Amino acid sequence: MFSHDRIWAAIDALAERHSLSVSGLAKRAGLDPTTFNKSKRYAVDGRARWPSTESLAKIMEATGASIDEFMMLVAGKATRAGGAMRSIPLLGFAQAGAGGFFDDGGFPVGQGWDVVEFPIGAGDAVYALEVSGDSMLPLYRDGDTIIVAPGAAVRRGDRVVVRTRDGEVMAKILARQTPRTIELQSMNPEHPNRTFDAVHIDWIARILWASQ
Repeated sequence: MFSHDRIWAAIDALAERHSLSVSGLAKRAGLDPTTFNKSKRYAVDGRARWPSTESLAKIMEATGASIDEFMMLVAGKATRAGGAMRSIPLLGFAQAGAGGFFDDGGFPVGQGWDVVEFPIGAGDAVYALEVSGDSMLPLYRDGDTIIVAPGAAVRRGDRVVVRTRDGEVMAKILARQTPRTIELQSMNPEHPNRTFDAVHIDWIARILWASQ
């Protein structure tokens, strides 16, 4: 339900998920740091103030959250504080590129992985990847953790992790997908865009969240 309190609670939850204050979330999205402050949520006469659709779009863009994921937060699901958590596998990109660690759907197999905690109900088959290097700047930095969902449908514009048949693993933006080719846009403009024949792609997993 679209209530004033739930919209603001979703913004708070999104900031918390990325280890940010609401001011930090606003700054990351290129907004005034006071945009989401408690004092901005009601007028002096007590009338409720609502965040603009533009500001919501900017924080979703800055964090990589989809509208569906934001609506989960509006509904009070997938929040960190007070919610039930579960352990999910945590891999490095080098592990993700090694052979024999994934099933045909792109999910880690076996045991002995490092783990991180993730909310129950925020995606059934998900795992975490630790970012290394600068190829994903400015969206993701070295040491950030991204949560990926191998079984999630991917659409143009989604942020994805891709593994090639040769074992190369990369995080890109899906620019175009046809039955024959996959076009990927680099997050960091200093790194080249990539195009692959579809038969050379092992799997594609959509990025759901990032912990930064």
